[in-house]
Amino acid sequence: MKKFFYFALAAFALFSCRAPKLQEPETRPPERRITGDRTTDGRTTDGRTAGDRTTDGRTTDGRIADGRIAGGRAPDFLSDDPAAEQAFKAKIAQMFLVGFRGTGLDRDNPVYADITERGIGGVLLFDYDTETRSRIRNIVSEYQLTRLCAELQKAAAQSPGGTKLFIAIDQEGGAVNRLKTRNGFPETKSAAELGEGDGSETAYYAEQTARMLSEMGINLNFAPCVDLNLNPRNPIIGGIGRSFSSDPGVVASHAALWIDAHDRFGVFSCLKHFPGHGSSQGDTHRGAVDVSLSWREEELFPYRDLVASNAVSFVMTSHVFNSSLDPEYPATLSRSTLEGILRNEMGFTGLIVSDDLNMAAVAANYSFETALEKAVNAGVDILCFSNNGAVFDPSVAERGIAVIYDLVRAGKIPPERIEESCRRIMAVKAAL
Repeated sequence: MKKFFYFALAAFALFSCRAPKLQEPETRPPERRITGDRTTDGRTTDGRTAGDRTTDGRTTDGRIADGRIAGGRAPDFLSDDPAAEQAFKAKIAQMFLVGFRGTGLDRDNPVYADITERGIGGVLLFDYDTETRSRIRNIVSEYQLTRLCAELQKAAAQSPGGTKLFIAIDQEGGAVNRLKTRNGFPETKSAAELGEGDGSETAYYAEQTARMLSEMGINLNFAPCVDLNLNPRNPIIGGIGRSFSSDPGVVASHAALWIDAHDRFGVFSCLKHFPGHGSSQGDTHRGAVDVSLSWREEELFPYRDLVASNAVSFVMTSHVFNSSLDPEYPATLSRSTLEGILRNEMGFTGLIVSDDLNMAAVAANYSFETALEKAVNAGVDILCFSNNGAVFDPSVAERGIAVIYDLVRAGKIPPERIEESCRRIMAVKAAL
C-alpha cells in the first residue's frame, strides 16, 4: 500500500511538469560574429558577456558571486520524507536515456526496473555490443524489434505517471546505421552520398527510414548530422561520410528534408553535434578533442536556420572543446554554449540531449558526479548513456538519479533546472 502511495505521488509530480506546446520565437535572434574583442550582440570573443554576469546576477557558469549555484538552496520539500523523495526522483528519471542489453524485455532485465519503478525517460537501441563484440544487442529483425518496442512501452505504462518512453536509435544511414541488411533491413546511403544530389534522394531515403522506424515503434532518431565537412579526414565525421557537405546552406537544406519526412511519420529527429564537430581532427569517443583553432562560425548556420524555421525539437550536444565559446568546458558541459548560444541567441526551446556521456572526452576527464552536475547546469535536458562502450553498467540510471538528487539537496543544482527540463520533456512527449 505504501509503495502504491509513493507511485501515486510520483505520478502527480510528473503531471505537474506538463507545459503548453513549445513555440519558437517569431523573429530570429541577432547574428553572432566572432571577430575583434566583442561580437555584434555585445559578447566577448569567448562567448561571455561583458563583466561575466547575466541579467539575473549569475556569472556565465551559472553561479552567483559567492560561488553557490543561484537558487541552489535545497527546497523544503527535499526533506527526509520518502514520498517527496520518490516524487522528485521521478522527475529526474525522465532526464535519463540509457542503452541496455536484450532483444526482448523481461522482469529480470535491469532496464525493466529503470522503466517501471524509476520511470526513466528513454532508451537507446543498438545492433552491436561493443564490450562483448557481439552482433546481437537489441536488434535481430523487424518483427523482433517491433515486439521489443511494444514491450518497452507496455512497461512504461506501469511507470510513475505512465509516461511513454523515447525509444531512440542512431539511424543516419551509411556508416552510422543500426538497421543492417544482414537483419533484413533495406540498403541506406550516407549523408555524403546524398549531399551530392539535388535532394530527391535525400527525401526518398529519409521517408524510407522514417516510415520503417514509425512502423516498428521507434519514435526518436538521432539524425540528421548537420556537421560541416570542413576536414575530410575527420575520423568521426568527414572521414566516414556523415556530413552532407562543407556548404552550410546545402547541409541545412538536406537536413530540412530529413526532418520533414520524419515529422510526417510521427518520428522525432535530432540535429547533431552542436556547436559543430566537422572541423575536428580527433574523435570524442576516444578522448578530449579541441577544435579551438579549426572551428568556424559558419558551423552554427544549419542550427540557426532550422531553429528559426520552427523545425527542430531535439539538438544533441558535442563533447568538443572550443575556447572561443567556453575557455573551460567542452560544449556538453558549457552553460555559455548551450544556454548562451543555443537557447538565448538562437531561441531554441526544444530538448537539448547530450551526446553519449560514456564517451572518453567526458568520462575520462570528469567524474560521474561532476559530469552530471555540469551537464545539467549547462542546460542539458536529456542525459544520454549508451552503455555500449568498454564497460556495461546496468545501474547507470539508478546511480545517476541518486547523484543528481544529492546534488540538488546539496545546493549544487537548482531544483528549478530539474523542473524546467521535466516540463520540456513532457511538452514534447505530449505528441507521442
